[in-house]
Amino acid sequence: MNSISVSDLLLIIYVLVDDWYQANATDFRQGRPGKRPELSDSEVMAIMLAMDYIPFPSERQFVAYLRANHRDLFPDLLDQSQFNRRARSVAPLLERFRQSYLIRLGVTLASAGLLDTKPVPVVGYRRSKKRSDFLGSAAYGYCASKRMHYFGYKLVTISTVSGIPLIYDLVPANTDERLAADTLLDQLIGFHLFADKGFLGQAWQTQVHRLTGNWVWTPKRQNQTAQQPASFERWLNGLRLRIEGLFNEIQNVGRNVERLLAKTVCGLCARIVAKITSHLLKYVLRHDFGIDVLSFSKINA
Repeated sequence: MNSISVSDLLLIIYVLVDDWYQANATDFRQGRPGKRPELSDSEVMAIMLAMDYIPFPSERQFVAYLRANHRDLFPDLLDQSQFNRRARSVAPLLERFRQSYLIRLGVTLASAGLLDTKPVPVVGYRRSKKRSDFLGSAAYGYCASKRMHYFGYKLVTISTVSGIPLIYDLVPANTDERLAADTLLDQLIGFHLFADKGFLGQAWQTQVHRLTGNWVWTPKRQNQTAQQPASFERWLNGLRLRIEGLFNEIQNVGRNVERLLAKTVCGLCARIVAKITSHLLKYVLRHDFGIDVLSFSKINA
């Protein structure tokens, strides 16, 4: 395997984004006041995506890294606060970019998926929330798998069995798992969704199927009267490992989902969009270019 330089990776990401932008989003700034910004929307989107492949814990540090090392690629790079405002404004474009590639990869034709939630803390648990932008939308919650009390949100995600997120949402941290799933289930039909015991409940699962046409499958507790075949239970537990692997990858590649350091709801949403889209882009880079962004290597070279 040959390695790929950061400059080459940044250039490839930019070309992918700009080609899509020119074909699908050139009207994005029409009718907006002020002159066209020197740093293009495509450049902002490319930087947002690349941020999860190069390990800097904060946006400020990553922008400083680009300014010091890759100013030739981004000659009109903004300071961090200006870049942050632009990133928030183009986040909807980044989601449109992701949707386009989901269709291109054919994953929208899937009929089975994985369902789970992930804690997204935003403010220290004991810190005052009175002046926080998150007051009123975030909540105190508890993550049983991590044994963690936190203030923030749950990231609820439905992904393909291979681990590509299809749809997702942020809900207050105190939202019941099943109510969190309800925010997404009406966007699908005819799906078989595999989840953990947090989504147990025969009455709820029956209602989901009646209202949305989807099936939710979970392992049974040992004290339940109705049990499933042991082979099916083992298969479900194997899928559970895939769910954990997906969230582990989303969390540990690039900025940690539990430490996104956003100060506003809009800023947090932009960073979540960038995280989910960069996760999809990893598959595109591997499939189309033979690039493994985890090791910065060319697989097929």
